[in-house]
Amino acid sequence: MQKEQDVKIELKQTFPLTIKRLGINGEGVGYFKRKVVFVPGALPGEEVVVEATKVNPKFTEARIKKIRKPSEFRVQPQCPVYEECGGCQLQHLQYDQQLKEKRDIVIQSLERHTKLPIEQLDIRETIGMENPWNYRNKSQFQVGQKDGKILAGLYGMNSHSLINIEQCAVQHPKTNKAIGTVKKILQRLQIPIYNEKSGKGIVRTIVARVGIQTGELQIVLITAKSELPQKELLIEEIKKRLPNVKSIMQNINGQKTSLIFGEKTVNLEGKDFIQETLGELNFELSARTFFQLNPEQTVLLYNEVKKAAGLSGSEKVVDAYCGVGTIGLWVADQAAEIRGMDVIPESIEDAKKNAARHGIKHAKYVTGKAEVILPQWAKEGWKPDVMIVDPPRTGLDQQLLHTMLKIKPKKLIYVSCNPSTLAKDIHVLAAKYKVEYIQPVDMFPQTAHVECVTKLVLK
Repeated sequence: MQKEQDVKIELKQTFPLTIKRLGINGEGVGYFKRKVVFVPGALPGEEVVVEATKVNPKFTEARIKKIRKPSEFRVQPQCPVYEECGGCQLQHLQYDQQLKEKRDIVIQSLERHTKLPIEQLDIRETIGMENPWNYRNKSQFQVGQKDGKILAGLYGMNSHSLINIEQCAVQHPKTNKAIGTVKKILQRLQIPIYNEKSGKGIVRTIVARVGIQTGELQIVLITAKSELPQKELLIEEIKKRLPNVKSIMQNINGQKTSLIFGEKTVNLEGKDFIQETLGELNFELSARTFFQLNPEQTVLLYNEVKKAAGLSGSEKVVDAYCGVGTIGLWVADQAAEIRGMDVIPESIEDAKKNAARHGIKHAKYVTGKAEVILPQWAKEGWKPDVMIVDPPRTGLDQQLLHTMLKIKPKKLIYVSCNPSTLAKDIHVLAAKYKVEYIQPVDMFPQTAHVECVTKLVLK
């Protein structure tokens, strides 16, 4: 057997490769002389010739030079700037096949990070969308200037050049129209566009959000300074050309940072928020409120949570990482008591308002970390029967994992947006919990992202 170090791939070396599967970021994965090679844009089953672009002791990154044998599921991407933009990773793969590959990404994560017998697990088919396009309710497009013309779009893959996007294939038509319209108004009024290199100029980013059920539109202009030239004219033009606009806000971010929003938000016109409806629930979305980007699939996702929780009306439920309270409120009609916590004080304020607005009196929301608050409640004699967690991409806090194992709710419902951290957390929880099933849900068609609802039951 050859020693590992004998095999060395050189930078710019070209070699043939058969793609075995998709990686977690949607790239093709193959093996050359037992070394793993990641190839963006390559699909399982394809035979390709690639060129090494980055060589690491543990893996190599490469680009396609030639596709010798294409996948039968390869399709023409809808978006003209698909390959430059990098916002989507799977437009070149037939949609029903995207759903199968996403389930496979979940399986790979479990194989890599757990010792569970995969063939005995109930990993269900991915729930997809009937129309997997134009689903995103919010767009955040950077603005720039080239030869006097204003551009709006996203930065290219691994680069800092702005890709101008006229019509994004996954954005809602109303946000596409809003961004295009605001861009034209800025151009016509000659409002200075921020330049990162010189630090001069005003407008950095245009954010447009639509309430898909209500049709209400919010425009947020993110500026480097608080003064906004031609402000009155700008507001007038936006209202005239976009009659659906209910809220025009300005957010000031003078920092040299990749973060989009600054701390200060000012109302330029209309309300501070727009309304959105999910099922029976109404939500007020202010400029910086986090809200699911695909409301249609969110209803399906939350219904899966409700099904997994299987509440009878007598249970005490914890909604950890509760945000504005959406998941807890979704299941509240079947629970005896809901308690939620989040580290963001504004979210907790919104959660309280949302509960009050819907007449939900048996919900309590507190600011803080679940791993600190749960043991306090346990000391006071209050323990949850069911715990719902919806953590960020980094997964559950280690301390929280141990708290859960100590407090032992009968059921855990884990909503995850990252299969790798989900698998790592399941590995820890498997000490006391059995994985009843995993239900993948496609919240972001055309991308490599996959959400999962996992039901864990105390052994």
